[in-house]
Amino acid sequence: MKAEKTALRKQVMKKIEELPDDYIAESDRGIFDNLTKLPEFQKAKTIFTFYSMGREPDTRRLVEYALGQHKTVALPVCAKCGVMDARAIASTEELSLSSYQLLEPLGSTQVVAPEALDFIIVPALAYDREGYRLGYGGGYYDRFLLKTKAFTAGIARERLLMDAVPREAHDVAVRCVVTEKEARLR
Repeated sequence: MKAEKTALRKQVMKKIEELPDDYIAESDRGIFDNLTKLPEFQKAKTIFTFYSMGREPDTRRLVEYALGQHKTVALPVCAKCGVMDARAIASTEELSLSSYQLLEPLGSTQVVAPEALDFIIVPALAYDREGYRLGYGGGYYDRFLLKTKAFTAGIARERLLMDAVPREAHDVAVRCVVTEKEARLR
């Protein structure tokens, strides 16, 4: 299974790199619109999301929007032992580059308990139609999601949506997959 996932990650990363820039921009706009229209997002007081890098679906605009809506916005901080914390930020000025080359909240930011989160945006290289994801291989989110009852949404480009991704017993599906075309609830 590990070799299958590794090979699939390489294929998907190649597809991502080949996506036209105009499609990326259009997709980002549609994902933002569909995500922010979800009633679960609108009523959420505490949002947990990642801060997108490169050609990942854009969450930077979403972070600014949620902060402007006076929501508590938390971002992940990953430790080498496979543990991830949610840390609240008041602005993007509280982010710095981590050893994983990701923008993460500063160590001085407040930890938010998983059970205090209302809405979680889960990153992935790709999702399938049942809400399972092809992640980056660290297992951080699968472990973290077991600790929370928050509404979970995966964001993906429609062109990368798959019929099925390889699954293992520990994989956790999201409740909703949001693309530029629609939000698919499970």
